Amino acid sequence: MRSNDEADPVDVRLGARLAELRAGQGWSLGELAERSGVSRSTLSRAERAETSPTAALLNRLCAVYGRTMSQLLSEVEAEPAPVVRAGDQPVWHDRASGFVRRSVSPPHPALRGELVEGRLTAGADLAYDRPPVAGLEQHIWVLEGALDVTAQGTEHRLAAGDCLRMRVWGPTRFRCTAPGGVRYLLAVVRP
Repeated sequence: MRSNDEADPVDVRLGARLAELRAGQGWSLGELAERSGVSRSTLSRAERAETSPTAALLNRLCAVYGRTMSQLLSEVEAEPAPVVRAGDQPVWHDRASGFVRRSVSPPHPALRGELVEGRLTAGADLAYDRPPVAGLEQHIWVLEGALDVTAQGTEHRLAAGDCLRMRVWGPTRFRCTAPGGVRYLLAVVRP
């Protein structure tokens, strides 16, 4: 277990925001655990920034709170600007799954669309049990490598240059089939 002095500053702000969201609903950790399917201890450790939450965990919490992951992460960033330079774009790592996520769009809670750069290491397999927001529209454009995306029981094999448009209603899975990893652009549009 790490102390808050050793915690990543983004994880600290993210944990505080998760605690605020739960408190705003008037839920105990137990109630949130029941709604999200995540254990109380995991939720508690994430809120105290004793652990860095995984993409799957954040996805479950986003589903409970009716937010996209980008919305949640933008809520812990500084005041939004109209331009975000490449070196200033927030990057988040899910080391457990080999997923790296860069928020490309300048964040703003009132906007429905956003751009995200995703990277998966070779062999990475990232599964979400539900969308953060039902009916979320996603456009996945593979820039380098290859990616298998499964949605609504259909697997799509994407190579560099291919683009998949989908509405997300249920579980999805992203698997990197390229030996050198995959880099893709994800356009997300809230319903």
